[in-house]
Amino acid sequence: MLHKTRGIVLKQTDYGETSVIVQIFTEKFGLQSYIINGVKKPKAKITRNMLQALHLLDLVVYYKNTGAIQRIKELKNVPMLQHLPYDVVKSSIALFLNEVLYKAIKQQTPDEQLFEYIFRSVELLDNLKEGLANFHLVFMVGLTRYLGFYPDYSTAANADYFDMRNGVFTRYKPESPLFLSPPHTQNFYQLLQHGFDNLAGIKLAADERRYLITRLLEYYALHIEGFGNIHSHEVLEEVLS
Repeated sequence: MLHKTRGIVLKQTDYGETSVIVQIFTEKFGLQSYIINGVKKPKAKITRNMLQALHLLDLVVYYKNTGAIQRIKELKNVPMLQHLPYDVVKSSIALFLNEVLYKAIKQQTPDEQLFEYIFRSVELLDNLKEGLANFHLVFMVGLTRYLGFYPDYSTAANADYFDMRNGVFTRYKPESPLFLSPPHTQNFYQLLQHGFDNLAGIKLAADERRYLITRLLEYYALHIEGFGNIHSHEVLEEVLS
């Protein structure tokens, strides 16, 4: 049966001489794997360039509720990204976020709010002119809302520590070694306060960004089983420095 859905490309893997298997987070069916034949041929209707990390798609797909690899009837890049594929900083951010999403999203069931957050964030990144260096940090903090471990910051204004295990701000040093302390606690709170609305207003030094992204990845690994290690942030740090 044919269905229309939007999608976000997460990963493509070579399959045979001319085909690929693409993992796409879809609005209608969650994370799905699709085999696309002939993408490497000179006159391919669907090309590899259309399947780059975090490219946004309009799809017509065949769907069987078996968990098996699915097939695509039609695929278009909608909206067409204008800057992200060609801008070194934006493309580096996209590759990092793509790796995070690939390890964080597991479900083969729809999650329209999560999908909308990612889709609109990619559109924002494509058009963003200010605050690029803070985008990945704010995105990761915002993503936790949809993954189920968004920080409780109701007491953050008077807190010295952020307890990563329990996801709360506190005045007292946690017993667990997994926490943020001053001034990192207050810098982390900045990310929660400003969000995407004022990325340029978040004042962080480059070394502080590096520190916070490392701790954010630890926070993810604490709360997502099998999250593992992320490597692309090292490349991103070089680009942003």
